[in-house]
Amino acid sequence: MRLIPLLLLLFLSACTSVPEGITPVQNFDKSRYLGTWYEIARLDHSFERGLEQISATYTVREDGGIDVLNRGFHVVDGVWNEAIGKAYFVDSEDVGHLKVSFFGPFYASDVIMALDPDYQWALVTGPNRDYFWILSRTPSLSETTLIMLLEQAKHKGYPVQELIYVQHD
Repeated sequence: MRLIPLLLLLFLSACTSVPEGITPVQNFDKSRYLGTWYEIARLDHSFERGLEQISATYTVREDGGIDVLNRGFHVVDGVWNEAIGKAYFVDSEDVGHLKVSFFGPFYASDVIMALDPDYQWALVTGPNRDYFWILSRTPSLSETTLIMLLEQAKHKGYPVQELIYVQHD
């Protein structure tokens, strides 16, 4: 019977882990990361399937965490979908590693693995290489910047050939 709590603990900690070979951004500034980010590209997942014009808006929670509002337009249904979550730093606020929850007590890792010095773009991964996003403060990136980010992701072992590029009006 002691094995079940141990397995549950291992499962939950794996959901907030960092992929092997990835280091979260250091000297992270939460206040500069707040605001709206546009999804430029992502790996496919059921929770975003069929969505375009995807954005994430981060604001400070009363308890010091971060509120997360994910928003995307479902093309087939012709409606906006929203998901509201909360995020907390896994270690300290100056390390770009958060745990995010959209479903009650269950958290998943949000690891900021690369970040523009001016906080204009970010590469974000989940607890493993099945999750990956390219985010920008604007709905598009220059071709030069996008190529550079794709090279970084490829070098870190992400399947960039499988990325879905998000359309923004």
